[in-house]
Amino acid sequence: MFVHFPIALIAIGFFADLCALYFKKEVCLSKCGFYLLITGTLSALLAVFTGVFFTAEMSGAAGNVQETHEFFAIITLCILVVTSVLRIILKSTDKENAKLKWVAFALYGLAAIFVSITGFFGGNLVYNYMMPL
Repeated sequence: MFVHFPIALIAIGFFADLCALYFKKEVCLSKCGFYLLITGTLSALLAVFTGVFFTAEMSGAAGNVQETHEFFAIITLCILVVTSVLRIILKSTDKENAKLKWVAFALYGLAAIFVSITGFFGGNLVYNYMMPL
């Protein structure tokens, strides 16, 4: 159940930040993207925790897919933590218009891509190998 939250929160949060670029005067979208990023990062941390401690090891082809899924999950979590820390620093120092904002935006987009890849491999485990996560 926990694994679905990071996918939704990060994807919608990045979309909100993307829309904030187009609607520059709409501050609500940027705040929404920020809060969804923080919530998505916390939910990704919880999802990785539950995956590490509550998922049995698999072998064969399913084991290979599981390793790939775990690899992308860890990368996604690292990107999310870095992006969240960067956005918190930008928010707390009121430097929302700094060049660092674009680095954070790019990392957020990268995190959205990686969480999608992670979800793809997790879905393969469940649907192709009938393995519950």
